[in-house]
This record gives sequence, structure tokens and C-alpha cells, in this order.
Amino acid sequence: MDKIKLGFALLLLIAGITGFYYLSDSAMVIRVLSVLGGIVLAGVVVWFTTQGKQFYAFSRESSEETRKVVWPTRKETMQTTGIVFAFVVVMALFLWMVDAGLLLAVKYLMGQEG
Repeated sequence: MDKIKLGFALLLLIAGITGFYYLSDSAMVIRVLSVLGGIVLAGVVVWFTTQGKQFYAFSRESSEETRKVVWPTRKETMQTTGIVFAFVVVMALFLWMVDAGLLLAVKYLMGQEG
């Protein structure tokens, strides 16, 4: 039975998207509402399937786990960002020097300089 519901939800979604193109002469608001209506109706149908209930439970548990996370303080965030920025600058300078060195080596080997 769930497969039928999921198939019906897919048809509702396709109908909403098709409505967007079918109503090409209508105002954009109506066209967007067609797509949103298809998404909402498909979501309602999926809600009543086993997969929909499992997804809801997963979402709820994920939200609870997110609240348990110890988020860094502003000071820690700024320090980490500063370290990353400094590392990027150092790596950029290093790669620039390697590139310049390789350019000089290739020019020397090709007899264009030296």
C-alpha cells in the first residue's frame, strides 16, 4: 500500500511541476503556487507512509542530537578562523614561490633565460 501512496505522491509532485508550465500565461504567483501545492500535497501523502513516519522520527531525533552538541564559543570560533586564514595565506605564498621557481626552471631549460 505504501508503494501506491508513494507513487501517488510522485504524481502529485509531477502534476504541480506540469501545472507550472501549463499555466505559462498566468501570473508567476499562480505558477509558483502550483508547484508549492504539488510539493505540499505530495508531502502530506508521504507523511502517511511508513517511510514518511520513519523520516519524521529521524528528523526529530536529529534535532534532539543537534541540541546536545557543544557549540564553540565566539572566542574559539574567531581563533580557529584566524588559524585557518593564516594557514591559507602561508600555503598561497608557498604555492606562489613553487610556481615562480618552476617557471624560472622551465624558462632556463628552454633557453629563454640565463
